[in-house]
Amino acid sequence: MTDVQPRACPIAGTLDLVGERWSLLVLREAFMGVRRYADIRANTGAPRDVLTKRLRSLEAAGILERRRYQDRPPRFEYHLTAAGQALEPVLIGLREWGIRHLQDPPPAPRFLHTCGADVETRVVCAACGEPLEGGGLVTVLEEADHSRSDGDRPRSG
Repeated sequence: MTDVQPRACPIAGTLDLVGERWSLLVLREAFMGVRRYADIRANTGAPRDVLTKRLRSLEAAGILERRRYQDRPPRFEYHLTAAGQALEPVLIGLREWGIRHLQDPPPAPRFLHTCGADVETRVVCAACGEPLEGGGLVTVLEEADHSRSDGDRPRSG
């Protein structure tokens, strides 16, 4: 009998950092401007011990940074780092999926662009800009070279 080796990929690595319910809800709150522990706890319903662990793990992963806002007693706010901000399309995509596919989805906050219009996620081809909608994706299973820039990636054609 052979040991099963799970496929290693960036998706699995990302899920190791943010793929747990409470972590995603903490990120939702951070994107909505909620930064203080008590407010995050109230809005997520996370148990204290779980929330403390998630905040620490997101901070250790460089997704959140803790900033002191009060000296006595010491109190902190949690702010998204650049790596945390880069997860914004993921949260928007999860929200959109829930609106479309959950039976009787709860009311969802709107995400607006600075121009005032609703924001939505779109996946487009890096070369031609054509949207990926229900097809057109080819998965290539090979050792990826992550050192290349987007312009150097192989293109079909």
